[in-house]
Amino acid sequence: MTGRHLPGLGIIMLDTQFERPPGDVGNARTWPFPTLFHIVRGATVPKVVGGDDSDLLDAFVAGGETLAERGAIGLITSCGFLAAHQEVLAARMRLPLATSSLLQIPIVARCLPRGKRVGVVTYDADALGARHFAAVGVAPDTPVIGLPRDGALHGLIERGEQLRLKDVEREVVESVRQMLTARPDVGAIVLECTNLPPYAAAVRRTFDIPVFDVVTMGSWFYGGLVERHFARTISEGPA
Repeated sequence: MTGRHLPGLGIIMLDTQFERPPGDVGNARTWPFPTLFHIVRGATVPKVVGGDDSDLLDAFVAGGETLAERGAIGLITSCGFLAAHQEVLAARMRLPLATSSLLQIPIVARCLPRGKRVGVVTYDADALGARHFAAVGVAPDTPVIGLPRDGALHGLIERGEQLRLKDVEREVVESVRQMLTARPDVGAIVLECTNLPPYAAAVRRTFDIPVFDVVTMGSWFYGGLVERHFARTISEGPA
């Protein structure tokens, strides 16, 4: 793909305003290929995470159509909780759609050693539940841990506080530590929240465990959408 004009991956964004560092789904520098962004007005974090978002489905579809017209070749979103609408939204979109990093759980689970399973770190453990897991073909008893409501990430997104990268990193690492202590059968982590990829490296470094997120999903997804060309590496000898 290097050296060629590449089409963009469309990213349907919630209606938010906070700092997004490299690694965050909404920072164009996160991605090794072009991206196109569209904000769905009225799609606030409390509304979507709380599940009170069925009235926004038409707006999400319209956002996907706008991105298609702008040249996107596939779509992802900026909130893992939209997994609950994967089937409905994908069926209505012109382009292929991957709503959530949670879609990776079934394939990651099948790659783990016997007796190991996937654990999920989420923005809100009380809000993430059976309907999200059912929508992506995941067992309802999948281990889940949420980030603290009084912590730095919730402060950034819900209370307009300044981004404190080290504090959020500590929250994520501590959440994973708690999960692995309580559930030693967890052999890989999926980060539901699309704001968490900047901290994935710290989790890998601390616990030596595979970590998957919206960036690993988006990169895999895009790889199957874009035309790829391979240089010839084997010289042809005489006939």
